[in-house]
Amino acid sequence: MSGAGAGAELGSGADLQVGTDPQVGADRRAGTDLRAAGLKAMREALPGVFPEGDDLDLRDGRLGEELVEIGLTSVWGALWAREGLSRRDRSLVTLGILIALGAETELRTHVRIARTNGLTEDEIAEVIYHATGYAGFPAATAARNAAREALAD
Repeated sequence: MSGAGAGAELGSGADLQVGTDPQVGADRRAGTDLRAAGLKAMREALPGVFPEGDDLDLRDGRLGEELVEIGLTSVWGALWAREGLSRRDRSLVTLGILIALGAETELRTHVRIARTNGLTEDEIAEVIYHATGYAGFPAATAARNAAREALAD
């Protein structure tokens, strides 16, 4: 994901700063560094968006600056890095959830991630069509518009 949509969910490349806090995201119970696992999963889902290095600081010095760091460990490290579902399957589930929530900004990002994870445009359209029966026609229409924007980038 380069450009539009990146800033809303994960921070744009221009806003990234390098930091040095190695303890952020450490999960001592599982012996897993959730931050490192999250960075790996995020970089695989969004190739070319985040610079290499373990000391990447996603905070921007503004209100709620730790939100992306929290997402990095709790969503990307603890969920996307898990075994049990393929990344492709996780994308299908995530698209459906975001459509139902009406989370169009995140949906634009995850449409691009879904493409990286192997979903075709036709499959993304089928997820949107299927959502009409469960999330409603207005949510599916908004999702279609967000997906069109994401795929046009």
